[in-house]
Amino acid sequence: MFGLMGKVLLIDLSSKIINEEKLDINIIRNYLGGRGYGSKILYDRLSAGTEPFSPENLLIFATGPLTGTTAPTSGRFSVSTKSPLSGTILDANSGGRWGVKFKKTGYDALIISGKSENPCYIIINNNDVKIKEAGEIWGKLVDETTDYLLNKEGENSNVLCIGPAGENLVLISSIMNEKDRALGRGGAGAVMGSKNLKAVVVNGTESIKIADKEKMKLAVYESNKMIRANPITSKGLPEFGTSVLVNIINESGIFPTRNFQYSQFEKADDISGESITEKILVKKAGCWGCVIQCARKTRTKSMQGEGPEYESNWAFGADCGINDIEFIAEASYLCNQYGLDTISTGATIACAMEMNEKGIINTGLKFGDTGKIKEIIKKVAYREGIGDELADGSKRFAERYNAPQYSMTVKGLELPGYDPRGAQGQGVCYATTNRGGCHLRGGYMIAPEILGSPRMIDRFRRSGKSGLIFELQNLGAVADSLVVCRFSTFAISEIHFARLFNAVTGENITSEDLLKIGERIFNIERLFNIREGFSRKDDTLPDRLLKEPVRNGPAKGYTVHLNEMLDEFYEFRGWDKNGIPTREKLKELGLEFCRSC
Repeated sequence: MFGLMGKVLLIDLSSKIINEEKLDINIIRNYLGGRGYGSKILYDRLSAGTEPFSPENLLIFATGPLTGTTAPTSGRFSVSTKSPLSGTILDANSGGRWGVKFKKTGYDALIISGKSENPCYIIINNNDVKIKEAGEIWGKLVDETTDYLLNKEGENSNVLCIGPAGENLVLISSIMNEKDRALGRGGAGAVMGSKNLKAVVVNGTESIKIADKEKMKLAVYESNKMIRANPITSKGLPEFGTSVLVNIINESGIFPTRNFQYSQFEKADDISGESITEKILVKKAGCWGCVIQCARKTRTKSMQGEGPEYESNWAFGADCGINDIEFIAEASYLCNQYGLDTISTGATIACAMEMNEKGIINTGLKFGDTGKIKEIIKKVAYREGIGDELADGSKRFAERYNAPQYSMTVKGLELPGYDPRGAQGQGVCYATTNRGGCHLRGGYMIAPEILGSPRMIDRFRRSGKSGLIFELQNLGAVADSLVVCRFSTFAISEIHFARLFNAVTGENITSEDLLKIGERIFNIERLFNIREGFSRKDDTLPDRLLKEPVRNGPAKGYTVHLNEMLDEFYEFRGWDKNGIPTREKLKELGLEFCRSC
């Protein structure tokens, strides 16, 4: 199949054995690549009940059929593993240039197993693969590690690594590439650290062959035209970055504030995308081959880096009651340096702030007070003092003090910056996402409920949304498996993705085929979680969102009416009342082999 390199690299860090296997084209036809490929491999090769930090857990880096081509936003790759934070299946993806450089080494995926006896890193220089000692860089920050390896392995290389947080098995740690790009959620960095793997350095120069160059030119032209015509991808994101959402979400009354106690932040304008542009912006930036250019290169009086993105901005801003954009940017920079997920870190600190406010534990952390946060971020990364407890995420932290109600999580993963009490469909998305509290894997219902994309729907209505959630979840799985940026889905439909896929690969699939693949991916992830003991009881939300009405603003008086929406959603998905795919649904999707779960 064109567009693919045709090989998978397998590395067992325990034995130091390096092997290759031929890429299974049937997996590509049924799961595409990226997230889908990782989900299938994890289901097939990882035994039920495997501990996330055991040598048997797999760490899978995978590109997709569109990675490294001229398709819009195709400079992305994916990581898949079993999450140490949630215990669910986990995938995360990142942009930049690492994924393209990795694919050009001649491999479509890298599957890492085992545990190195000593700290190590992997260098892949086209087909030349080596495992090297990493003692000199173990303990170094992300930028220090990156600079050291670029100097040692060549400036044309690209570096993916963990920081001290991953080394110390912090459950909210991330994997970083190119210093500022994160595979952020669910603790993949800790899995990498558990294997004593500090970094993966790549330098590929092989070409990616396209089946039909003329069709590809037309498909790319059409897709870019759609991106340039959409106000979100042509104006909002390029001009103000992802934080363009701050004022929109706040004015809609769904901007979680002070650990979701409130749904509007009185000083939101101080941390908006407009304020970032006015106060700290250096220049716009973007991933490989991206026409949107939503990233922000920023600088404060004492630090510089990328961001803050909307979620980082919210987590250290409104969620902690802070309106100092320079401080928020610096907190985000620090998380990148230590290798921490900004959403979970900020949200866990916000949880600790409320527990301090309620007299549960004296954390010394107070809403609106920036004084101790930078120190706490460092303590989390190194598991020092109270940072050792916060390093396990807000769910475990709150449960330790018999106060689980203050953790705003689903399946143990901290929720992002949208309050579903004012966007009912988003509540279903949060509850049913396969990797835990996530606005992306569960479906971004904020698009139709708040932004009016592709059309505006009544955000407070509880019935009749299952079909749209179903479509968004399936299309999201497709995007994550091709692998392209989710922002492209604001402008590009499954029809355009099918044209791009066919032009690259030489296949002849329809847009309906593509969405069926997305449905298959979502279901095999669901089945992985069921095999691990998850059930309907886990498809829920924090009690605050179910029982405490919004106090003020446009969503005042609302809670999430989840159970009635779940029943409708399960039925639409072809799942039984317990959220288990029926025999008929498994047969329809070619997943009969999963029935044993």
